[in-house]
Parts: sequence; C-alpha cells; structure tokens
Amino acid sequence: MTDDEFVAKFEDCTLAADSFHHSDHARMAFLYLCRYPALEAIERFSISLARFAAANGKPGRYNETITWSFLLLIRERMARAGRRQSWSEFTDTNGDLLSWEDNILKKYYRDETLSSDLAKRIFLFPDKSTTLP
Repeated sequence: MTDDEFVAKFEDCTLAADSFHHSDHARMAFLYLCRYPALEAIERFSISLARFAAANGKPGRYNETITWSFLLLIRERMARAGRRQSWSEFTDTNGDLLSWEDNILKKYYRDETLSSDLAKRIFLFPDKSTTLP
C-alpha cells in the first residue's frame, strides 16, 4: 500500500483496525509530519486517530498524551537527521520508537499517568526524572 493510500484509508476509517498496530501508528505520524507543519500535523493526526478509534468501536482508546508524545519524539528525530528521510530510513535508526511493549514513553512517564483519564483527554508533561543526552 502506498503512503497516500495508507493515509486515505486511515482518514476515511476503512483501514483494517486489527492490522493497525503501534508501528503503523508511528508510520502514520511520520507521514503527517512529512506533509504538514508540526502543530498542524498534531491537530490533524489527533483528530483522525480519535475518529478512527471511534469508528472502530473503541472511542476510549485515544490517548492525547501518548499521541502527542510520540508525534513530538518522531518530529525531533526527523529534525536531528538533518535531511528528509523515507520511512524505511527513519526506521533503521529509530527502532526505539516502534516498539509498544517496551516503548520509549516508559522512560518519561509513570504507568499510572499514561493510563489516567486526564492523560487520555489532554497532553500531560512527563512526570519521571530523566537526564538528557
């Protein structure tokens, strides 16, 4: 499936939900960030993801903190690359953003924070102490 087809099926909610896993979410976020300025990408992706979850009978699955955090991390990594990358190139150097089981947000957030109703509704800043590289 081409990038354009992937985005179109996501936006019109015809993408098979059972095959839309975390790495697919990350790919979609990457595509939005390639197509739009960061703030517009965050807005568009968030609206589309919430709509996709609702259309698939899981409106409570949308989590604004997780969504925005991954978008911001992906955006930072894209900028650090110093050049436009394909999705394949991006995945070669950013595997830590593609795993859900051992996801990067565990470094920044407590589990109870990410699973809270507040985190689902609004973006929450990280609540774990970390040292920056």
